Amino acid sequence: MEDNSKQEQLQYHYHEILKLLGEDVNREGLVKTPLRVAKAMQTLTRGYEMNPEAVLNSAKFSEPYNQMVIVKDINFYSLCEHHMLPFYGKVHVAYIPNGYITGLSKIARVVDIFSHRLQVQERMTKQIKDCIDKALSPLGVMVVIEARHMCMQMRGVEKDNSVTVTSDFCGAFNQAKTRAEFLRLIGKNA
Repeated sequence: MEDNSKQEQLQYHYHEILKLLGEDVNREGLVKTPLRVAKAMQTLTRGYEMNPEAVLNSAKFSEPYNQMVIVKDINFYSLCEHHMLPFYGKVHVAYIPNGYITGLSKIARVVDIFSHRLQVQERMTKQIKDCIDKALSPLGVMVVIEARHMCMQMRGVEKDNSVTVTSDFCGAFNQAKTRAEFLRLIGKNA
């Protein structure tokens, strides 16, 4: 479906949602809201249109380095698929090259691609790890995500200070010593 057609359909549906909520869709402040929300949703879900493996492979270089490479504190914003409310935080990624490295910015791009989809934190953690593992065939990959979920803060239990932490790892990170080194290097107690 073409972007303009998608945008028009989204705009129509948001117009109808506002009416269902009891709003006056002709009120000055709301006249352009359906279009703005449609555009915002297209931006917030643009990750569906991108291939994260292709991003990593676009900057894949042969390199004999075989020690841990860490990209930490990658900010992200995503939408919870259960309530379509934001969750946001930081992603920490480590991999141990096995003959190939990738451009450091490509790791952050992979995070952006997966976070710009309707998500759950657990799946996003695994998707990032699996993508790096498949594209680079490293000796190991580990991903840790720390996030605040607006669905827990604004509704439901309304716990403002809660942080959810997820991790996934493979290869060399199956060794507790390697995981502990990564956690120490990102400033977390092992």
